[in-house]
Amino acid sequence: MNTTSDSPLRDDRSTWQVPAFSTLMWLGRCHKACVVIPVINEGERIRNLLVRMHALKIDDRADIVIVDGGSTDGSLAEDFLRSQNVRGLLRKTAPGKLSAQLRCAYAFVLDQGYEYIVTIDGNDKDDPDTIPRFIEALSNEYDFVQASRFLPGGVAENTPLSRYIAIRLVHAPLLSIASGFRWTDTTQGFRAYSRRMLLDPRLAIFRDVFSSYELLFYLSYRAPKLGYRCVELATSRRYPKGEVPTKISAVRGNLTVLKVLFRVCLGHYNN
Repeated sequence: MNTTSDSPLRDDRSTWQVPAFSTLMWLGRCHKACVVIPVINEGERIRNLLVRMHALKIDDRADIVIVDGGSTDGSLAEDFLRSQNVRGLLRKTAPGKLSAQLRCAYAFVLDQGYEYIVTIDGNDKDDPDTIPRFIEALSNEYDFVQASRFLPGGVAENTPLSRYIAIRLVHAPLLSIASGFRWTDTTQGFRAYSRRMLLDPRLAIFRDVFSSYELLFYLSYRAPKLGYRCVELATSRRYPKGEVPTKISAVRGNLTVLKVLFRVCLGHYNN
């Protein structure tokens, strides 16, 4: 497939490695922008997020596409999704975690011709009211928009202390030094990309090496180095009091994330 007309690069679709997935619901494309929501057993959290997005009329600006990693909690019933104007539901059937889910979704939405792709986690910690600003930034020729709770005007509520320290003292500084762009909030998945960036063969995002959290860190590292216009926008990220809803285990999961971060910063995943 060719990239957008303003890019001299051409993407070779035959090189794409996309995990197997099923299209459980697809109502067609209405907008130039879409919102991709990766989920797995988010229960009432994903339902609350979709209700909030519906109240904000996000579907007037972007199509909503959910990519499920294999939920068994019944939270993604089609009648409920339709009532919230969700246009697509994909289900990854191959092995892999978050990055594998995202590769399924990005391959699908690029096939459908979307120009602007926003991603927000399905755990209802991010405030979706910023989504129109993400789309506006992309339409103003930015290629990568990252949410940041740490910019002036942002909100970081009930962030676990260990996570706050890791982001502020390890993740963001290392990725800033390695990429040449000053990032302040690098671990969350609320972000947006241009079509031309995702299709750039120098990035080559459709590779099986991106299975867990590699793709998020890799794009933050590689996009600025390739000259893409990046920006952070102030957003709100609120953790509920008590048990933290996360797919990252306290010890093993965090060590894995750190290992991926160091490998990214050392250029291990460069194409």
